[in-house]
Amino acid sequence: MNRILKISILSAALLLSLNALAQPRRLSADLPKWEGVADTPQMGWSSWNCFMTDINEDLIKATADAMVELGLVDAGYVYLNLDDGWHGERDANGFVLEDREKFPSGMKALADYLHAKGLKLGIYSDAGDFTCACYTGSRGHEYQDAITYAYWGVDYLKYDWCFTTNVNAKGAYTLMRNALRKAGRPILFSICEWGVNKPWEWAQEVGHSWRTTGDIGPAFAPVPVSYDEQGRRRWKPMSVLEIIDINEPLRQYAGPGHWNDPDMLEVGNSATVDGVFYDMTEGEDRAHFTMWCMMAAPLILGNDLTKITPETLAIITNKEMIAVDQDPLGIQGLRTKNEDGLQYWFKPLADGAWAFCVMNTREEDVTISLDWSELEVNDALSKRRTGFGSTNYSVQDIWHPEAKAFPTLVKGKGILRNQFVINTRQVTVPSHDVVAYRLTPIK
Repeated sequence: MNRILKISILSAALLLSLNALAQPRRLSADLPKWEGVADTPQMGWSSWNCFMTDINEDLIKATADAMVELGLVDAGYVYLNLDDGWHGERDANGFVLEDREKFPSGMKALADYLHAKGLKLGIYSDAGDFTCACYTGSRGHEYQDAITYAYWGVDYLKYDWCFTTNVNAKGAYTLMRNALRKAGRPILFSICEWGVNKPWEWAQEVGHSWRTTGDIGPAFAPVPVSYDEQGRRRWKPMSVLEIIDINEPLRQYAGPGHWNDPDMLEVGNSATVDGVFYDMTEGEDRAHFTMWCMMAAPLILGNDLTKITPETLAIITNKEMIAVDQDPLGIQGLRTKNEDGLQYWFKPLADGAWAFCVMNTREEDVTISLDWSELEVNDALSKRRTGFGSTNYSVQDIWHPEAKAFPTLVKGKGILRNQFVINTRQVTVPSHDVVAYRLTPIK
């Protein structure tokens, strides 16, 4: 071979090799999360808030039946999630088993039962050695557990953060994400480390939602600190209002496929914790549900569906409010005013529409004047402006459709004329309750 040609071939080969080394490459274990499973916030039911670890096959099947019969599946609540307490031991090869006393037919048969009813099965585990209720965790068994979940037909994994001393959060959740992807079944991955490690800053490529706060309870306003007989501080749940304040500033991190999760819904629930009784009024439940929808939060019910009241059912199946949460634009709502116990919120919706609500956190009813000229919104995140002086809107009362209608906002008539609002509307917002409206532009 010609010496010059040989040197040229060797030089070219060396150049290609260096080029290849310089190219970024994806390691085989670094796999993307499943896409298309959370384009809108997930909706479903979880066992924890009402039943904690006291769960079994009969309860889950009865809940599945109720979800169908009550119209919840048709409303969008498709995930039925088993929280802590379903675990048995691991077998001799390290694969996790269900507790066969609680689930005698096995988890695969339960998944088949749910799937036949149009539901999806959710399951729970933990990034530590144990779950929060001291059942077996997934640490060191991530790929085994993911394979097991896929075989069972699981569709959703809530992954908790107890017993994780010296564990790196981003690494632990990325490891489970990779395991779920490798197992080959699309599974929605719900990160639950309570916002301790600021998951909103790194979890968009790891999970489909991440908890932003500590655990919620059926309490609307902050719960006072209390102590037991030995002077030890009792655990207390986070209230609806506390959680809203934590979650509200994080709106920039939410969007289709990756959602801020302010924890499960407590609508229709009550609880006694360490001798303290907690519950909420119908108005507080309505405000709670409304704010979760305004914040584009996952809607995961936690009440006993076999004993549900008509009032609770009416709240959680309000189609217009659910549509606000499930809006395909996927933008978390904006709190535009928070003063004198009143919170004003706007949420950009698809097709130029807006959701608007006022929440009253005061102890008495408040009558306000809705003057649209003072409510103009220019949202930098969505790059949307309400344009009340130039855009015509129809106004739909979401919670009270039978109420006296607002005049249609047509240019030159009704509320708008010459770019200004000329008519106001007196609205009474009950104590610990909301009023909510959908503003639809008229073309």
